[in-house]
Amino acid sequence: MKRTLVGVAFFAALLLIWQAATASGRWSPVLLPSPWLVAEYLWDALRDGSLLEATAVTMKRLLVGYFIGVAIGLPLGLITSTSRYFEDTIGALALGLQTLPSVCWVPLALLWFGQTEMAMLFVVVMGTVWSVVIATSAGARNIPPIYARAARTMGSEGFDKWTRVILPAALPYVVSGMKQGWAFAWRSLMAAEIFVTILTGFGLGQVLQYGRELSSMDQVIGVMLVIVLIGLIADKVLFSPWERFLHRRWGTGFK
Repeated sequence: MKRTLVGVAFFAALLLIWQAATASGRWSPVLLPSPWLVAEYLWDALRDGSLLEATAVTMKRLLVGYFIGVAIGLPLGLITSTSRYFEDTIGALALGLQTLPSVCWVPLALLWFGQTEMAMLFVVVMGTVWSVVIATSAGARNIPPIYARAARTMGSEGFDKWTRVILPAALPYVVSGMKQGWAFAWRSLMAAEIFVTILTGFGLGQVLQYGRELSSMDQVIGVMLVIVLIGLIADKVLFSPWERFLHRRWGTGFK
């Protein structure tokens, strides 16, 4: 309860500072709208359904691409951890491509797939998979060697050892990589939606771009707030339960 009150007080203070800045008259309302104007835009967009529709389109693209990226990244990360040759090849490739800004994948996706959903999906997968590969490989290589030796002693080999011993022991690293991959997937998708226009579905990135073209800062800031809110909710729903479980399991975290 105390943590909730602290969080509410913090964000309330930010809103007051924002309102004071707009009320001072130093910035034009065109450039810095008040919180009330942004709230009015959000309310209108919710009532006419455009905001919910854009959010649904974006979330569908994000979830499909993210889970494909995780499904590719987990086995690749485990393979990378098995040999120095794989570490020097697949691992080096993953490390190099992870540093590539998400927006760099957009021109390639457009040339390969055109203005299609496949272009969106490709960008999201590329934004996800390399973080998961690096985290999974690091986790599998850094678990205590006695775990693998004990598993062999008890007759666990091959696929059974990797799925029932190595991967569970590497879970703290894997969850961290999945969380980072989620953040990269978000950034990748926003870049793709800003530059790729698909008439079959307008996502939050496209609504954000339309706000810029119309010089509608209340729309721009409103969509940015929705993106932040979705990110916070996703963290609470997808990753916080896993992190709490791992903290309890390993005896770490805040007291």
